[in-house]
Amino acid sequence: MTPRPAESPLRQAVWSALGTVLDPELDEPITELDFVESWSVSPAGEVVVGLRLPTFFCAPNFSFLMVADAYDAVTAVPGVTRAEVTLADHHASDEINGGVAAHAGFVKSFEGSINGQAAAELDELRHTFLAKAALAGQDRVARPLVDAGRGPDELAGLTLGELVGTEADTEELTRMRTRRRAIGLPASDDAPLLVHSDGTAVTVEQVPLHLRRARLQRVGIETNGEYCKGLLKIRYETGRTAATAGR
Repeated sequence: MTPRPAESPLRQAVWSALGTVLDPELDEPITELDFVESWSVSPAGEVVVGLRLPTFFCAPNFSFLMVADAYDAVTAVPGVTRAEVTLADHHASDEINGGVAAHAGFVKSFEGSINGQAAAELDELRHTFLAKAALAGQDRVARPLVDAGRGPDELAGLTLGELVGTEADTEELTRMRTRRRAIGLPASDDAPLLVHSDGTAVTVEQVPLHLRRARLQRVGIETNGEYCKGLLKIRYETGRTAATAGR
């Protein structure tokens, strides 16, 4: 689902805003994951967005984050006068949709819920998954350099600014820097390419193990992403095809 060229600037701006919302576990935009089932923008600037997820039992904390983030992203678009963002076909849809609409936060949204009580807000969870994405990004950025023959001595000494104009100067570099900034890790031009979770530089001796860990993290995220995309396709496209065939 992508904006058509003839669509209004506001509608395109709303779609772009939705594209900034990530599935925290998969580190991909909800627009690319096809989690946006429907969306509309009225001439008065009223936005209605319907989200869907791969399964009925997707984790409520991840689900709440996506709905809340989508609401925040859309309402921040100049020209939007009102927004309604809801999640369908989920076991905690009522709690999530009601909580986001009321700006209640995750804990209050699940007070007295039959789906369980929430123990804490989701800032720490968001940080954890952004940290995983930042680590995976180090593999994505460093992999072309490794393939080009750069060894641990060189990799440990590289800064982000030195990557500009190299084979590693891709969208992945921008993506990694964005994730690092979001959680307070060094992301300026003089920051090391390879850093630990506390922001300290990876030493020459640590490079091989660090890159193996980064690669495992990347593969895990990407594998999980493909699995979720498959579940979404089975849940909705297969069901839609069966319903059409039965008419």
